[in-house]
Amino acid sequence: MNAVAALPEPPFNVLRCYLLEAKHEFLRLLRTPMFCIPTLVFPASFYLMFALTLSRGGTTGGASPSVHMLASYGVFGVMAPGLFGFGVSVAVDRDRGWLRLRQALPMPTGSYLVAKLVMAMLFAALVATLLSTLALTLGGVRLPLSAWASLFAVEVFGVLPFCAIGLWIGSLVNAQAAPAIVNLVYLPMSFLSGLWMPLSMLPAVLRDAAPVWPAYRLGQLAQAAVGNPSNGALLVHVGVLAGVTLGFLALARRRLARG
Repeated sequence: MNAVAALPEPPFNVLRCYLLEAKHEFLRLLRTPMFCIPTLVFPASFYLMFALTLSRGGTTGGASPSVHMLASYGVFGVMAPGLFGFGVSVAVDRDRGWLRLRQALPMPTGSYLVAKLVMAMLFAALVATLLSTLALTLGGVRLPLSAWASLFAVEVFGVLPFCAIGLWIGSLVNAQAAPAIVNLVYLPMSFLSGLWMPLSMLPAVLRDAAPVWPAYRLGQLAQAAVGNPSNGALLVHVGVLAGVTLGFLALARRRLARG
């Protein structure tokens, strides 16, 4: 009998591994109502309730309320994919032993985190697009194309520090505690950063402490993107956000290395 020649194995494509895992991570959370619906619906609902109601009179810090809240609620919206997409899902994966199992799988080392990062940025892009569509069609917001593009870029890349914070939370707590802990970070930070209402309406002690929060820094970049005045130099805001990202990534990596 003639020996059957073994079929050659297909070459290992690292890029395809990254793309496939990112695709399936995005689809997994897109099909998870507890994650997808609040992430996409809440920012749009708040914008419709508050910005479009207030747009009939007055200004916010010298700017149209629709424009000001487009930026602030956009930041509020893009925080969620980073905090919940990492904080809760990483905690769940840890509890299920998925992270330990991955160590035995023939997958690129960084594909797990890259997939979650791509997922968060895609959801941030969806939030930014949805709010911009509402602002353009119902809010009567008219901005130069460069402003729309700048706001989109700020919101999509602005998810990065919140991914790092979420990763750190997910490395610390179990799956049951993660949603509560993330909400304890997400909601107070949004309020204290002036995303829900102007900082001028808060007590002086809270107003003065606002620059501590990364959401405040991202909010200032978003306001600058739509042409509103921002507090502080833009490069300082970018530097603080970059430091937050790198700092929490280092803390999360150290924690995950312990098992």
